[in-house]
Amino acid sequence: MSIIVGVVEGAVTIRMDGVPVEEATSPSVIEIALRWLATRKDGEPLRFLRYAIEEPVSESATFLRPLVAPTASLIAETAESRAFAVLGLIADEIGKLGSAGDSRRRNTLMAAFRIPPAPGETAWKGTLDDRFRQLMRLRGVFGDPPPSTTTPMHKAWRRAVVGLAGCLTEKLVSLDEPGWRSYIDIGRAVAEVPSVRPGWRAREASQGAQPVFVERMVVTAIMHRRTVQRRITERDIVACEDGVDGYGVHALTGWTHEPEEIPVTALWACRLVTSPGSHPGDPMVARLRFRRTLRRGERYAFASEALDGELDEERCWVNVDVDHHGIAPGVCAPDSRPVAGLTIQITFDEKCLPEACWWYAEQTEYERRCRPPDGDAHLLPVEDGFVQHTFLDGCHPRENYGIAFRWKSS
Repeated sequence: MSIIVGVVEGAVTIRMDGVPVEEATSPSVIEIALRWLATRKDGEPLRFLRYAIEEPVSESATFLRPLVAPTASLIAETAESRAFAVLGLIADEIGKLGSAGDSRRRNTLMAAFRIPPAPGETAWKGTLDDRFRQLMRLRGVFGDPPPSTTTPMHKAWRRAVVGLAGCLTEKLVSLDEPGWRSYIDIGRAVAEVPSVRPGWRAREASQGAQPVFVERMVVTAIMHRRTVQRRITERDIVACEDGVDGYGVHALTGWTHEPEEIPVTALWACRLVTSPGSHPGDPMVARLRFRRTLRRGERYAFASEALDGELDEERCWVNVDVDHHGIAPGVCAPDSRPVAGLTIQITFDEKCLPEACWWYAEQTEYERRCRPPDGDAHLLPVEDGFVQHTFLDGCHPRENYGIAFRWKSS
């Protein structure tokens, strides 16, 4: 059976059977498949990819065969897993554009293939033009102020889909079964964990890391004079293994006294459980026990608070130590409300404002103490005593992220 579809430079024949994948896989043919997939109005890409595999004589198969046929090497996998693999490959290649700094093409491709999250914590709309209209909510990507039409998005799309087709062609003719398997989890994450940016992967966690991945973490620090009096932390997590029933926490200053003196409080959907340290003199171990035991892939949201009674001490930063499997890349709604990733926000004492404030990532204690020069992107304005930063690039295990500040001279 032969299907002829038009392309810019002529007609291309795609045989459904009996043709080696290399012959049916070329940038022009892949571009046709991508354009067809992006212009579907009545469903997510995963639906059409799966249907192309399950129904080889369907319209979906006619156009998507160059994308799905190479996954036939996944002999033991279901059609859904094969569809996840193709979606994961597409998402991974789109995500790589972020490291190249081409945010216009990356965001256009994310809209075209409905890669979450959509701007403003909304769902992607049906038509390609409507999805491009949603990109108008992004600040600074397509101009400042944002454009009044989708013309810049369509221009970026024409260039981006050609580039994506070229990248996918190289991968499709070279991937073997082990290579395809690595994309199944990425595709599943795209479909089921919308806060994780496609193509972003946390570094490998240490053996003793807490078995959770954090989708959203908001740390709110309330200052009294020059110290953090209260630190409220909201967490939305995903279990990385079966049997996760809690989360270990650390107070701001640590403790060696009685359990009732521990400055950690369970605020929502958890309760505080304490136990002695492993060795004499070790601080008490505090754990926030969940209301239910989680299975791998299950999500859970909870909140806690730490109180610091040493109000005469001077703090120089608010820090987050990533002792688990990482934190998703940051995403904010148009009103600056954090919807994914790590966000740290500080309320300073109005009678004791810092001279300068800046965010840091993966630095030593010495490095984070050094104030960036004027004009540096790490500097944060202290507006009415409030400071906020969302870590857009995600947070890796065994690293530290935070906001540092320098106090005015007495």
